[in-house]
Amino acid sequence: MTDLALHNYFRSSTSVRVRAALNLKGLAFDYIPLSLLKGEQASAEHLALNPSGLVPTLVTPQGALPQSLAIIEWLDEVHPEPPLLPADPWGRARVRSLAHIVALDIHPVNNLRILKHLEAEFGADAEGKAAWFRKWASAGMDALETRLSSDPETGDFCHKNKVGLADLCLYAQVLNNARFNVDMTPYPTIRRIHENCLAIPALNDASPEFQPDAG
Repeated sequence: MTDLALHNYFRSSTSVRVRAALNLKGLAFDYIPLSLLKGEQASAEHLALNPSGLVPTLVTPQGALPQSLAIIEWLDEVHPEPPLLPADPWGRARVRSLAHIVALDIHPVNNLRILKHLEAEFGADAEGKAAWFRKWASAGMDALETRLSSDPETGDFCHKNKVGLADLCLYAQVLNNARFNVDMTPYPTIRRIHENCLAIPALNDASPEFQPDAG
């Protein structure tokens, strides 16, 4: 047992973000798998930790903390090395702004509960759901590529040459895009940053295929 327990799902992109942050910080954690396909995130036990019935939820000595961006920023404040946000106010705002393109524009309309609702209420089949995913993922990728490719503060990663919060969001989203055959050809800057992320063991180890519930 450790001081931290991550209730998460191997394929969840928000879970990937937090696993990557924990790995970068070198923090041990108990991995608590919840199958979204089986609805385990809606169990009474998990709702007591996270009333939204979503993943991830990080259980800490101070209590349960839902929401991936809040978790990552808490980790960064409590365990500041290596930092995931720049020291200067503008840099921090820029990184959050880039991260929010993924976390607030793309992910909320493309997560599993939205796709399941499209199927249940509107009869969307697998290709219909994939087309929906691609539409909104591409819209966000268009904006993110424009921002990254035109800003001199972009470096090896989203903000200069150190991996940070925005990269965790980008990395997880690109992995998810592959499941729905999002065409990444128009996004050379995003693809370059994603390749740099893949080269970091802490991020690569957070990928869905390496998790205990992936089988």
